[in-house]
Amino acid sequence: MKVEGSCFCQSVRYEAIVDPETVAICHCTDCQTHSGTAYGVVVGILEEGFHLLSGELKIYEKVADSGTVRALAFCPDCGTRLYAKTVGEGSSFFGLRVGTVRQRDQLVPKRQVWCQSAQGWVHNLTDIPQHEKQPSLG
Repeated sequence: MKVEGSCFCQSVRYEAIVDPETVAICHCTDCQTHSGTAYGVVVGILEEGFHLLSGELKIYEKVADSGTVRALAFCPDCGTRLYAKTVGEGSSFFGLRVGTVRQRDQLVPKRQVWCQSAQGWVHNLTDIPQHEKQPSLG
């Protein structure tokens, strides 16, 4: 499936070929910290399937919970993380952040990973009151 996406400020734009069957919710502590919430949602792609259309990326390398070195790609202006990929020869795991994809409504998660790190409350969201928009706080 061909998708298009961008960072929050639209400075970095890309197109990619993704496999909707690889969409995953990741509960690792790195994804929790990077997303500023309880998990990240990624779709797997091959590096050659990602094409930068505009802007430049800032790369930060980090040893992940798995012990592998991951290169994290961010917009240097707004800080949006677009993807993470494993560093090294023969490494092909490339996780594109679904929130940056324009067609994100078509990328439904198929599995959850790193569930040992999941926050206890995340599997019971249906009991929390829902509002169509931000309710008044006053």
